[in-house]
Amino acid sequence: MRAITVTVKGSPPVVVSTGTRIGDLLPTVNSDGHPVLGAIANNMVVPLFMPLMTDATLTPLTIQDPHGWNIYRTSLCFLLAKTAHKLYPDLECRVRNSVGAGLYCTVQWSDRSPAAIEAHIKRLKAAMQETIRRDLPITPTTVSYEAATHLFRESGQTDKLHLLAHRNPPVVCLAQCGSFFELSQEPLVPRTGLLELFDLIPHNSGFVLNVPTSARPRELPPLPPHEYLFTVYHEHIEWGKIVGITTVGELNQAVVEKRVDDFVHTIEALHDKKLARIADAIVQRTPPVRLVLVAGPSSAGKTTFSKRLITHLRVNGYHPTLISTDNYFVGDARNPRDAAGNLDYEHIESMDLPRLNSDLLRLMAGEEVYLRAFDFRTKEGYDQPTATRLPENSIIVMEGIHSLNPQLTADVPQEQKFLIYINTLTQLGVDSSTRISTTDTRIIRRMVRDHHFRNRSAIETLRMWPSIARGEKRWIYPYQHLADAVFNSALDYELAVLKPLAAPLLNQIKPWDEAYIEARRLSGFLHNFSPLAPDIVPGDSILREYIGGSQLTY
Repeated sequence: MRAITVTVKGSPPVVVSTGTRIGDLLPTVNSDGHPVLGAIANNMVVPLFMPLMTDATLTPLTIQDPHGWNIYRTSLCFLLAKTAHKLYPDLECRVRNSVGAGLYCTVQWSDRSPAAIEAHIKRLKAAMQETIRRDLPITPTTVSYEAATHLFRESGQTDKLHLLAHRNPPVVCLAQCGSFFELSQEPLVPRTGLLELFDLIPHNSGFVLNVPTSARPRELPPLPPHEYLFTVYHEHIEWGKIVGITTVGELNQAVVEKRVDDFVHTIEALHDKKLARIADAIVQRTPPVRLVLVAGPSSAGKTTFSKRLITHLRVNGYHPTLISTDNYFVGDARNPRDAAGNLDYEHIESMDLPRLNSDLLRLMAGEEVYLRAFDFRTKEGYDQPTATRLPENSIIVMEGIHSLNPQLTADVPQEQKFLIYINTLTQLGVDSSTRISTTDTRIIRRMVRDHHFRNRSAIETLRMWPSIARGEKRWIYPYQHLADAVFNSALDYELAVLKPLAAPLLNQIKPWDEAYIEARRLSGFLHNFSPLAPDIVPGDSILREYIGGSQLTY
């Protein structure tokens, strides 16, 4: 065996033989007593079972680290899948969407009475706790392609077979615990005993797999007030069942069989139907709505949504005026700074709130107003050269990250406002136990758009994303429950279109850059999709905001 040099963060280098497992070189707990769950090795998140074959720098990961927390939650999904498959081998257990730190899950129970569902969930939780108590090993294993398909066919895991049907590797990497196997998508903990803290909280016909946060790893957080999101989830889940495409493997099959056109047009028609319903709700409100406010996280599709909503409002006889909150930035001289002294463009006080509220009230009173504009090159605002006066039967549509925050339009009477929250809440899953994160979809959208329209590299997008995420957590998510309507901008076919556009950008990020961790993860995620040509995307689709070729003017 060849000797290699390994440096564990905070310790001097050591020389070991190739093949030494990472877990053998790391402490079992950190200084706070939290178990080590995985590691960063040469800018890749890896499991503790991984053997080292080259010189390496290692950083141990616990639940207190974002990557370690993800290992913890992903491992609980694996444990849930193992347990559900043992107890209910003929029923599909699906991990759906995030709810706070937890995950909403569904099972196709035969008896859907509340008492029966509660009993099933108690049984699932007790069996998971017993597996944790037994501290069983979770080990990586590599088998031939033929052996993998045989395993999943014998166990009835058709979602894995659908994924493998569109791949042809000579060997397949699996995760194993006892007689249960899963496709290896992301690193897992090495043993079940590390997953002590979790809960299964019944909700409707499903439950929330609740997990601790990285900030408070020794306690389970309360569920946020997101009842309206569950309504959106269930609506989209039922729609997925109707069209018959609920996993990536099924989508890939539709792409290969060239029957995806109907799927695309149906998804886009669903968007249009939802837009029409929201426009109808606005028109039917009493007293009349004067200001429509659209908010959502980065790359949720706010701009295209607002433009298409305006079209539907026109159909209803309104004369909408679109205002962007970006035109009301105060400029760098007055912009707040964060704790590190950097300009915080996500802060609500980066907006000229007095001027914005004054302009809105004057417009709504029928006055002629010189609205603001902002020069992003000089970072200065100015009055537009032409005055604006609202026509008869008018309505203002305004989009921006702070639009749901009452502070943004504090002077406008609440009864004259209609609040809309938009996000990407796909019903599609990679497979039954691996969901598609709303954040991943938005990062990939943003990366492609930044490259095409803002001359920004993928590495720049990934580097600034943590700051964007912090801003969303502080300024958007606390107010989403205030929305009068929720629009789901997810397009279940979009990642097949984005894959050939995003994958080459991710490949430009090299192992020595910190963003390589995220680039590798996203590349692995996109590997699940068969590519789809962009010419299938309608000209007014939200996806056109990111890939170009839109019929709309931005």
